[in-house]
Amino acid sequence: MIRTFTASLALASLVGSAGFAETFEVQMLNKGSDGERMVFEPAFIQAAPGDTIKFIAADKGHNAEISKGMLPDGADAFKGKINEEIEVTLTEEGVYGVICKPHFAMGMVMTIAVGDAEVPDTFFEGRVPPRAKARFDAQLENL
Repeated sequence: MIRTFTASLALASLVGSAGFAETFEVQMLNKGSDGERMVFEPAFIQAAPGDTIKFIAADKGHNAEISKGMLPDGADAFKGKINEEIEVTLTEEGVYGVICKPHFAMGMVMTIAVGDAEVPDTFFEGRVPPRAKARFDAQLENL
């Protein structure tokens, strides 16, 4: 009887902890609610390890992918195809820089902070167009 109760309690604990994960929906848009063009909406998400981000192709011609070097150590990069809706579960704490490859130069970027995230010194090491950098800087002020 005690073993059955202990096994049931362990199973309930595992199932229960999975129930706390959230799913955030991000729209890929030609024009945001604030009138800005080529945006992810929302542009910043504070998530917890295990949360899922669902990128929705609301307008055509967009994708969501991790910009080179803009992810925490040990995290898996992702790259969606154009017009593809993708879901990504983030397990590593840190800052993730997401871009729309076709509209990166136009500043179509977003930031996801997972857990106790700090911006690493290497976050802007690669080529980041000025408009994208300005939007990243504004998003990082949320930390």
